[in-house]
Amino acid sequence: MSVEVKIKRVTTRDIRARKGAEPIVVLTAYTAPIARLLDPHCDILLVGDSLGMVVYGMETTLGVTLDMMINHGRAVVRSSTHACVVVDMPFGSYQESPEQAFRNCARVMAETGCAAVKLEGGREMAATIRFLVDRGIPVMAHVGLKPQAVHAAGGFRAQGRVDAEAEAIRADARAIDAAGAFSVVVEGTVEPVARALSAEIAIPTIGIGASAACDGQVLVIDDVLGLFADFTPKFVKRYADLRPIITAAVESYAAEVKTRAFPGPEHCFGLPKT
Repeated sequence: MSVEVKIKRVTTRDIRARKGAEPIVVLTAYTAPIARLLDPHCDILLVGDSLGMVVYGMETTLGVTLDMMINHGRAVVRSSTHACVVVDMPFGSYQESPEQAFRNCARVMAETGCAAVKLEGGREMAATIRFLVDRGIPVMAHVGLKPQAVHAAGGFRAQGRVDAEAEAIRADARAIDAAGAFSVVVEGTVEPVARALSAEIAIPTIGIGASAACDGQVLVIDDVLGLFADFTPKFVKRYADLRPIITAAVESYAAEVKTRAFPGPEHCFGLPKT
């Protein structure tokens, strides 16, 4: 007699309870095969708008659409059973008003089955975060370097080097904590600032190019695997370099095709030779 064991997903409440406890493991995922591989090892799978760059070849994340996020979010949710799945809200889909944010966030959650959404912004987004949380939409926030505001920020650079900027980031973190976010990504922020805000807010901090003192860490999976070479931040550690492996496999395939050594149907499908 077989017994079916249902795996319980990590919830946003579980993540919130990890403040100051076991570090939270987060990776981005955009496709079903990768989600299946990452799921057993991650607390959170983040369907990041970074897919605009690593999947679609865009120069920034600004061209990512709501439909793109929904399609990839749906694939990741369907292909995972353990991790808490969070979907990024793309640029322009939530900044106009709390009402706009609710409509689009509700659509993302309904059509993907994800557990939460992620918004960039601090004090300026606090009222929207509260509006969403009060209406049943869990929110992961994002402070420090905000890729959707990269042009306004003057490019990709470390945040918090001067006192005024450091205090602004800490104030952003306090505001989104008070607004009800269950966690916050802290990106590209100098170590003393990321460490300080991690100590002073009640929700878990997820670092990316920030302090090891954060409550967890997130990286883009294509960076981890060495697949994305167009731009690699200094803080990214490559844990593998799959490009030469993929290149070698493709070269072997191409060589077999060109020399007519490619397996026929009798090999692929077990058909008898004629």
